[in-house]
Amino acid sequence: MKVLFIGGTGNISAAVSKLALEQGIDLYHLNRGNKPALDGVNNLVADIADSIAVKKMLSNHIWDVVVNWVAFTPEDVIRDIKTFEGKVGQYIFISSASVYQKPPVHYIISETTPLDNPFWDYARNKIACENLLMDEFARKKFPVTIVRPSHTYSTVIPVTLGGWTEYTVIDRIKKGLPVVVQGDGTSLWTLTHADDFAIGFLGLFGNNLALGEAFHITSDEVLTWNQIYEAVAQAAGHTANIVHIPSDYIADYADLHHYPSKRGSLLGDKSYSAVFDNSKIKKFVPTYKANIPFAVGIKNTLHWFESEPTRMIINEQTNKFLDGLIDNFGR
Repeated sequence: MKVLFIGGTGNISAAVSKLALEQGIDLYHLNRGNKPALDGVNNLVADIADSIAVKKMLSNHIWDVVVNWVAFTPEDVIRDIKTFEGKVGQYIFISSASVYQKPPVHYIISETTPLDNPFWDYARNKIACENLLMDEFARKKFPVTIVRPSHTYSTVIPVTLGGWTEYTVIDRIKKGLPVVVQGDGTSLWTLTHADDFAIGFLGLFGNNLALGEAFHITSDEVLTWNQIYEAVAQAAGHTANIVHIPSDYIADYADLHHYPSKRGSLLGDKSYSAVFDNSKIKKFVPTYKANIPFAVGIKNTLHWFESEPTRMIINEQTNKFLDGLIDNFGR
């Protein structure tokens, strides 16, 4: 099977790439070459936004599957349709579970849950992309499959403030400094390890029944945000000194102090419970099962950070923001 990943070296896509190679897939990456190439991948270096260069580079290729990991707007999708129409057996669009209705009408989410997020431009753009692609499928049978990852981690620390590509939250936990959890920390959330996601994702490749369909692929483990932070702290060998602050207060404080906005990701996603019904992906990929509990996965993530000191980024802007937020809320 000949497969093209647009992107391919990110938090989720690197794990998928590794498993794809283990399964014998003839894998190509198309990206700008800003990250080290993965062994075994055929690398094509170009900016996907440069349509002329990409068209020239791909002119002699026909693909079984194309996955765009870095499409965020309808313009990105329109460009892909023009580039790959008639040259791909299956085009997989990476959407997001944030597209599901907010506020939710039910805490269990399935693929039939309406798509509506008035709080977050990112989610609304993903919805617009999905609608455009499904229209192309209905009109011209453009072979699209939509996949909606939720909060998926491997080489990132999946907390709300001070994590992701930063090590700041771990440094604060180790020093006994307070960390912020939105709300009262009791809402339900789902975290999925990228290695688990990869199993379900690759199972969709070449499946004609998956054309014109949308799937989320998540763990079945459900945790509160308090449990998530406690598991992170335990993986770091400490306990978490948690301060609970309402989501809208965090968003307002960030905007007021010109900190990167948290309004969309909080009010449009993490303020609500997110529990997923995975029966659809299990029906299409019977081998899919998420096997990595968060308590194990986060230990592996911290080991990855700590195995290379340059990854242990402590962001003083984040520390200043958190200290100010906690002090201001306390007063």
